[in-house]
Amino acid sequence: MTKLCFVGLDVHAETIAVAVAEPGGEVRSLGTIPNRLESIRKMISKLGPAKDLRTCYEAGPTGYVLYWQLTQFGVECQVVAPTLVPVKAGDRVKTDRRDAEKLARCHRAGDLTAVWVPDEAHEALRDLVRAREAAKKDQLRARHRLSKFLLRHGSRQPEGMKAWSGKYMEWVKSQVHFEQPALEAALQDYFHEVEHVAARIKRLESSLDDAVNAAPKPMRAVIEALQSLRGVAQLTAATIVSEIGSFSRFEPRKLMGYSGLVASEHSSGGKLKRGGITKTGNAHLRRVIVEAAWAYQRRPWLGGYLLRRQRDLQLSEEVKQIAWKAQYRLHKRYLKLTSSGKNKNQTVTAVGRELLGFIWDIAVRTERQFVSQPVPA
Repeated sequence: MTKLCFVGLDVHAETIAVAVAEPGGEVRSLGTIPNRLESIRKMISKLGPAKDLRTCYEAGPTGYVLYWQLTQFGVECQVVAPTLVPVKAGDRVKTDRRDAEKLARCHRAGDLTAVWVPDEAHEALRDLVRAREAAKKDQLRARHRLSKFLLRHGSRQPEGMKAWSGKYMEWVKSQVHFEQPALEAALQDYFHEVEHVAARIKRLESSLDDAVNAAPKPMRAVIEALQSLRGVAQLTAATIVSEIGSFSRFEPRKLMGYSGLVASEHSSGGKLKRGGITKTGNAHLRRVIVEAAWAYQRRPWLGGYLLRRQRDLQLSEEVKQIAWKAQYRLHKRYLKLTSSGKNKNQTVTAVGRELLGFIWDIAVRTERQFVSQPVPA
């Protein structure tokens, strides 16, 4: 009978703390090794046959490099969710050695929750989407710095001129000047930063178009199918797919929980108490879903960019029917919640939660065309 060995790894940029838990045996620390490929290989060779090892470590800033290295050596590895690792209420001592031992002990007991590890295509697309999101945040900061600088010194754009339009940028560049060289230098720096970030976003969006076109066919098919929905263009669809990966691994309600859009609850005995949304899931996914949900405050309609997307992408009638059903269902939901006194933010959050159900339906139907597997009820 095979004797499995459960290994807990507390991973840092330069070091890895290692602990081992044998079935029915003690949990012991094996010390710390450098976070280098050769050191990891030596550790595996000392612990025994690779097929008998079950390793785990917490998801973190070091990414999935260790997972791929261990898999390459033939070792089964799980990347676990840090927030779901059991914690004792009275435990007030935290060290790398103790963390590694706790991982090994919990892994042996089956108390850890593994996260989905993206393949190379999903991770590449996700990093590009997040780089574009970071650039948009930098653009907002750069614009705020410039606008507040102009406001402090009494420079206001002419009436009717829209902020950050081409005319606005030309006005700042040619019409706004200061006698003090220090102020002029500050203005030029703020202005050039706004231009630089705009060019950066343009480059990233162009690269995103190329990445979607070059994506594996199953991934590209899901991205295209999701664009049948109102409020979900290519950028939103690519963000959803890169953050979720395989939709078939979820049930609809669990996907909603993963997004953090479900209500929190604290109930005991006969008391039932629900609060705001948990916000414990994927923040990137939650943001784009809520943004897309705002489109459903308007009455159902098929035209403009949405009609052009559906026509150009040559989507199936089944997918388009689901998207049309979503418009009716979610708009009706929006009207019902607003008429009952809910504010718009609460209403849109609830609509976004239901929108995820339609997204799941379209994505799973599309995935089934490429992988034959049962769909959760």
